[in-house]
Amino acid sequence: MNNFRFEKLADITKRIKVGFVGPINDYYCSSDGGVPLIRTTDIEDLDFEKLKYVTQGFHKKNKKSQLRKGDLIIARHGDNGNAIVYDYDYEAQVLNAVIIEPNQKIISSKLLKYYFDSPFIKKQIFGSIKGSVQGVINTKHISDLVLNISNDINYLYVEKVLSDLDSKIELNNRINRELEAMAKTLYDYWFVQFDFPNEQGKPYKSSGGKMVYNKELKREIPEGWEVKTIAKWIKNDKSGDWGKESEEGNYQLKVSCVRGADLNGLNGNGELKPPTRFILENNSNKLLENHDLIVEISGGSPTQSTGRLAFITEETLQRFPNPLICSNFCKALTLKEEKYLYNFVYQWNRIYDNGVLFGWEGKTSGIKNLLFESFVTNHKEAYPKSEIVEKFYDFVKPIHSQKQKNLIQNQQLTALRDWLLPMLMNGQVTVKEAEEKLSMAAEPCVEYKKG
Repeated sequence: MNNFRFEKLADITKRIKVGFVGPINDYYCSSDGGVPLIRTTDIEDLDFEKLKYVTQGFHKKNKKSQLRKGDLIIARHGDNGNAIVYDYDYEAQVLNAVIIEPNQKIISSKLLKYYFDSPFIKKQIFGSIKGSVQGVINTKHISDLVLNISNDINYLYVEKVLSDLDSKIELNNRINRELEAMAKTLYDYWFVQFDFPNEQGKPYKSSGGKMVYNKELKREIPEGWEVKTIAKWIKNDKSGDWGKESEEGNYQLKVSCVRGADLNGLNGNGELKPPTRFILENNSNKLLENHDLIVEISGGSPTQSTGRLAFITEETLQRFPNPLICSNFCKALTLKEEKYLYNFVYQWNRIYDNGVLFGWEGKTSGIKNLLFESFVTNHKEAYPKSEIVEKFYDFVKPIHSQKQKNLIQNQQLTALRDWLLPMLMNGQVTVKEAEEKLSMAAEPCVEYKKG
């Protein structure tokens, strides 16, 4: 029987502070000589290349919002309670988030982070902010959190088991980034630089392949390639559906509904939490199928245009317990030629990354909408010959198949971690039992090497 005690977070930490709160525009500066600024919105996916920077003067003046290695940063609003460990040696500032410095003699930074990931703490956080107009947590909410701690549990081993799970998930993510970089590099080499293999297997343009100037595109393209509007690639589209939250009348078909907020997760870049909905059986024609594409029609932000894209494969469908639809704020597309799928995907993403879709947006009640029909019927691109497209498809298909398999494994590992977390903390599962479950969690991943 474990000997548990309950400790307030304030009693096992050295410092609990809210980072700087207030206007900060006057203190922004370039990364050269500046100090990185971490905001609530940066916590889920901390990327120093995307951070804003503040002046050294601001940093020295605001000591309470300075970060130290080993501090936890806790989101104050949005998805309240999300936490990361700041595990870097260089200085940084925090804006509008909570900073916690654990007493390392009692609890490590990593273990405290796992506590914040647990339903036990999440429930306390959400309960403490009830009635708050903006749903913002503060230092009192955090200080009053209660942790169940046992003298009989070796938390170093608990931390190791959970860290091993996180390491497996991160390995899969790293492999997926390398796979995606490989596929994109090949696309750029074949369809942007036009050095696809010619009949002799040599790079087409670099080996003197004939290029023809196209007046519509105002650039040269390989001889024999056509120029088409994007609409000419598309066979048909499917409108989204939102249905009902529960079974009601004729709303009986249970589905998972992909929203614009889920597209990054569908592509493997963040969380994926499509809600379960119920739609009319007569709307089963809206279900997503292998090789369908999903385009975000409404949403975006001042710095992000509408038009984010995801696509469906057989492996993608295996990630969900229900058939898939997209929401009313998205549109599903089916191409005329299935083997043009990956060309369409990388071409669309190139257009999106270059900011072109900002020019094809309108507003309704303050919400940005992609002028989809106008865009696809007017914007033209080079349309490659089918033989080179088929070679690209055959090369890239197994890459994306492996990416989706890695994401399926990550879902299994995450579910195992979330189940083990409270069980380990409460002593209901031993570390040995957890390690056995970890070893059986999934088969080893296949790691592609760059050639």
